[in-house]
Amino acid sequence: MSHFIDVIIPLPLERLFAYRVTAAEADFLQPGMRVAVPFGKSKIYTGVVHNIHQSPPLNYEVKDIELIIDEQPSITIDQLKFWEWIASYYVCSVGQVMRAALPKSLMLESETIILKNPDTEFKDDLLNDKQFLIMEALLHRPALKIKEVMEILDRKSVLPILKKMLELELIILQEEVYSTYKPKTVKYIFLNARYKDEEHLKNLLDDMTRAPKQRDTVMSLFMLQTGNKLVTSKLLQDRAGVSRAVIKALIDKKIFIEEEQAVDRVRDEKEKGRELYELQPAQQDALNEIREQFDAGKTTLLHGVTSSGKTEIYVRLIQEQLELGHQVLYLLPEIALTTQLISRLKQYFKHQVLVYHSKYNLNERLEVWNHVIEHKEPYVIIGARSAILLPFQNVKLIIVDEEHETSFKQFDPDPRYHARDAAVVLGNIKKANVLLGSATPSLESYYNTTTGKYGLVELKERYGKVLMPDIQIIDIKDKHKRKKMKGHFSDSLIEQMQEAFKNNNQVILFQNRRGYAPILECNTCGNAPQCPNCDVSLTFHQFKKQLRCHYCGYHTIVPLECPSCSSTALDTKGFGTQQIEEEFKELFPDHKIARMDLDTTRGKNSIEKIIEQIDTGEVHCLVGTQMLTKGLDFRNVSLVGVLSADSMLNFPDFRAHERCFHLLTQVSGRAGRTVERGKVLIQSYNPDHQILQQVSTYDYSTMFKEQLEDRYQFKYPPYQRLIRLTFKNRDYNTTLQAGQWFVNALNQIEHGVEVLGPEFPAVARVRNLYQVHVMVKMGKQHHPNNIKNYIRKVKRSFESIKGFNSVRCNVDVDCY
Repeated sequence: MSHFIDVIIPLPLERLFAYRVTAAEADFLQPGMRVAVPFGKSKIYTGVVHNIHQSPPLNYEVKDIELIIDEQPSITIDQLKFWEWIASYYVCSVGQVMRAALPKSLMLESETIILKNPDTEFKDDLLNDKQFLIMEALLHRPALKIKEVMEILDRKSVLPILKKMLELELIILQEEVYSTYKPKTVKYIFLNARYKDEEHLKNLLDDMTRAPKQRDTVMSLFMLQTGNKLVTSKLLQDRAGVSRAVIKALIDKKIFIEEEQAVDRVRDEKEKGRELYELQPAQQDALNEIREQFDAGKTTLLHGVTSSGKTEIYVRLIQEQLELGHQVLYLLPEIALTTQLISRLKQYFKHQVLVYHSKYNLNERLEVWNHVIEHKEPYVIIGARSAILLPFQNVKLIIVDEEHETSFKQFDPDPRYHARDAAVVLGNIKKANVLLGSATPSLESYYNTTTGKYGLVELKERYGKVLMPDIQIIDIKDKHKRKKMKGHFSDSLIEQMQEAFKNNNQVILFQNRRGYAPILECNTCGNAPQCPNCDVSLTFHQFKKQLRCHYCGYHTIVPLECPSCSSTALDTKGFGTQQIEEEFKELFPDHKIARMDLDTTRGKNSIEKIIEQIDTGEVHCLVGTQMLTKGLDFRNVSLVGVLSADSMLNFPDFRAHERCFHLLTQVSGRAGRTVERGKVLIQSYNPDHQILQQVSTYDYSTMFKEQLEDRYQFKYPPYQRLIRLTFKNRDYNTTLQAGQWFVNALNQIEHGVEVLGPEFPAVARVRNLYQVHVMVKMGKQHHPNNIKNYIRKVKRSFESIKGFNSVRCNVDVDCY
């Protein structure tokens, strides 16, 4: 009887594909193992075995697998269940979830290899110039890749040329499967085994009296290796005070042996961590309440004010699980936050801390993956949202810190999952406790505590009973009238900054816009340079003297005159972090400032360097965007200045007021985290706005009630679910027609489901693609799975229409 396996392929296809295997392969294979499978005419993909069966598919010809990659499953059964839930809930394919979850090093891909056909002799005079160049290259090399052919011919379109050469039987094509993983190796120096005993070593040293440097080097290595220590060439050079040439001479004489060994990129040496701090009474009470909620089987929300010591509570819960031999997942919204937290957790848990996020390279990510699935010892895994997709064997605690953060939502590409919501489901699958923590919980999470779905634990006082920062709101409209503004700094802010610097304290300045100014405008004709690819004005970046688009990355030099009317009267409108940095240098030339935004934190270790400068006191002031607001712990900051709160209040989004409250409360919490009470100055043209007043008094409950009432009136979450469909195409009319066709089809859904649109968003064109939004609103009475299945069905029909085959359709469930 024939045996078959159903395989998940990393493509946006909603079905599994069956492949034929032998009886022996069927016995060996298990769900979660990787196999290389042919797909299409010549491609080979890494697939994941979903199940093994004996039912042949009826509607296509079954192929054999190419090879079995794994000896043990690389993906757990629970992980496959979790992938299926993500695909079902967020309306995408399991293949897309697989592509997002697996490190690229586990995704063996095929690449076309071009070989010379040994059975055909080619004659120069029968070839054109391009064919001749390729054949000449193949005489000197055994094989070429497509990329290499592009470089040889200096052109992108090479497939028609290769197709012609295939017809002439000059070349043959071969698909090569390759892996990108390379283990990290270090060269260690060992003393030759024959000199291990004392007599031989003594004779060797006696023979080396005329080479004192080499003699000292041998003695240094012998001393270092007595403690079973692995010795690198660099360490030996430092200890013996010799050059690499001396060590090489000893290797050539076979006195030293140099050996290359693979080392771990992501795990520290084993050692004991330091003892935990004693919890304060309020923290201990909160910890006891959390344990009670866990015992009742509830996902728990810890609502603790900024600097209340939430992390110390997490550390206790993590320690309990590690001692029981369980894994712990600690999710954070921002890589900037992991930097500080890693150093804190490593003090306690040392080698049991693993880190997983997008700034890690492919090899580092694969090593974390292997440690998690092998589960040789318990680990706490700290990571951004993608860490939720790791192959946990025995995770029993999931902590989602700063759970209100929008960074937990994946916006592009599929799967567009929300890590906080996915963490709750993963907790159910793995029978793990889930703890959500925040000083400013999202409305949805807090609402779930009022309905009894989540447990609530509150921590209302700061660690050490330090007072919450004193928040003052400054009316900059009035300050401008009285001429008390210097650039974008009010006299009150400058005065408080001077006092902070006098007391050797640090200052944080918050402006949620990077660059120098969002608009460069001609004062004569009003022309402002626009991005050629997107419907936005270009942002002026002072340091590189560039105009940049923050949507597509397009950049150009700053014009000396207006391209429209040739006037030289060009002026900037608005301001970003670069402009604040410039103005600070003019106001406080003797103090150093650092900037934390997307422009300054692109490098792998750039965030660590900025945080270190603040911690060591090298920098007196830090200016930045919302990166600053996410739970960073600076011990010496006494003052926070918000340069303009109005842009956050006036954002066209139903969550604008809630997010403004979150951002301002969180950035305020960076001040006065030790002994002295901190100060916060918020500059605004609208100081009487209800949200600013609620921020100034830390009145979360009033904000929650008012925003909840608005959401109820206008049918928004948590009372209704939202699904946004986005259509993208280069042609304006085609995009609009696609949206309208979909709306007409969706209007046939059961009564009560609201379909809004099609509507162009505020930025209607990005990267030369027009986009149109369609919004589906579902009430509590509707069954979401039925509606999602209907959307899938309509999407399949839409993709089969010839006129719309170039239109991209994205489905975003719970589009926060």
